[in-house]
Amino acid sequence: MGIFDKLFILELANNHMGDVEHGCAVIREFGKVCKKFPFRFAFKFQYRHLDTFIHPEYKGRKDIKYVARFEETRLTGAQFLRLKAEAAASGFIGVCTPFDEPSVDLVIEHGYDIIKVASCSFTDWPLLEKIAGTDRPVILSTAGAELRDIDSVVSFMEHRRKEFALMHCVGEYPTPAERFELGQIDFLRQRYPEVPVGYSTHEDPENYDAVSIAIGKGAAILERHVALKTSAYDVNKYSSVPEQVEKWLAAAAGAYKMCGTAGARRKISEKEAGDLRGLRRGVFSKAGLKPGERLTAGNVFYAIPNLPGQLLSNDLSKYSLYTAKEEIPPGKPVLLAALDHRNIRAKVEETVIKIRQLVIDSRIALPPKIEFELSHQYGLENIDRYGATIINCINREYCKKIIIMTPGQENPVHYHQKKEETFQVLYGTLALTIDGVEKDYRHGEIIVVERGVRHSFKSAAGAVFEEVSTTHYKDDSFYEDPAIMRNKDRKTELTFWSDWLTKPFK
Repeated sequence: MGIFDKLFILELANNHMGDVEHGCAVIREFGKVCKKFPFRFAFKFQYRHLDTFIHPEYKGRKDIKYVARFEETRLTGAQFLRLKAEAAASGFIGVCTPFDEPSVDLVIEHGYDIIKVASCSFTDWPLLEKIAGTDRPVILSTAGAELRDIDSVVSFMEHRRKEFALMHCVGEYPTPAERFELGQIDFLRQRYPEVPVGYSTHEDPENYDAVSIAIGKGAAILERHVALKTSAYDVNKYSSVPEQVEKWLAAAAGAYKMCGTAGARRKISEKEAGDLRGLRRGVFSKAGLKPGERLTAGNVFYAIPNLPGQLLSNDLSKYSLYTAKEEIPPGKPVLLAALDHRNIRAKVEETVIKIRQLVIDSRIALPPKIEFELSHQYGLENIDRYGATIINCINREYCKKIIIMTPGQENPVHYHQKKEETFQVLYGTLALTIDGVEKDYRHGEIIVVERGVRHSFKSAAGAVFEEVSTTHYKDDSFYEDPAIMRNKDRKTELTFWSDWLTKPFK
């Protein structure tokens, strides 16, 4: 998130009251508070070119709220520069909200770090065009904006390659708790995942829960109006005094502490690891394991307590293959020292990436949930040379599969006693050998393989074909090579959802 990450903005607005000395005092007092916290802080000002911002016929009117307020608190450019210098001296980043095009020029001239767009200006397209033409990052408040407006402004900023953030904001001053709508932080983050989202607050200054909830929901930027009560100036109902901001920041610090690590997996303490291990089931030999015997669900069982150095049920992923190096008697713990371990994840991942590309290139339609198996007659390490990927679609009185051959892959000679198969090539070219006669088949061609007929297939460049058959039985594939028939681990079964085409392998 860069410049927007954990950025706390203190909004001065017109709370300088048109009095530069008072404005400087406000900045200094809040600077003392902010130095107590390890966050990044900004002070925000508002610029209006009042000579053109207010229509000539309405200047000097006391009966129009905002005309009177802005004119009464008018500052010159030089006075604003003094406030900005005071903020910089207190360690604040400079943020400014321009409400008209001349003010954008002044913001750039005065060297502010970030431009803020007020909610009332969210779809002020002439102003947005001017702001987008600057080289400054932009924060946009969304109070009162319809969803189509937010979509449009996000698109507008993205097309101009602007660095920008959105602020959830409710434009009621002050905002009652039942209308905080903090769930909008979730909504905006989900809808625009590449855009940092913050929270601009107008709640009661004594409310310290909203900031904690906003941080828990992932708000990157927090903004609050601030003021200083003196004998000359009072404070409005949505602006915080220094004591209140200190409590607000303390609540934020507590929220960050409770949220803990973000963006990476947290570190597990030794105590936590030890406590959890004591609750995990150890692996025990069921009827006894012989040297060279592969651990399977049929020859081991799981129970507590586990012993130091013992294999745990948690270790038995589909990618981890364990083989006994020595005899392990019935009922005894299976210790890691007594095992050979091989992790096949890397090879499975490599293979899945290859077949995924073939699925994308072939544009075949797949069900949402994909049950498939990697067939590797001579071991997974040799699947690039011998094997196939079989997607199981349905298996009733009839059966349908989609078979994928990666480039250079061959499925060895075999036959079926119970099922009859029909193949149709969907993509690429397939060399099919039936009873010793090899023939090339291309897209759309159909081949029937009857019961008991020996056949094999291969593809030089990769192929996808459909198999429609009678019911498939697991014990109905008979390979010509006895070594394959002795291999009881010639398939790796996997499940993916259809979004596997666009997401990293897991």
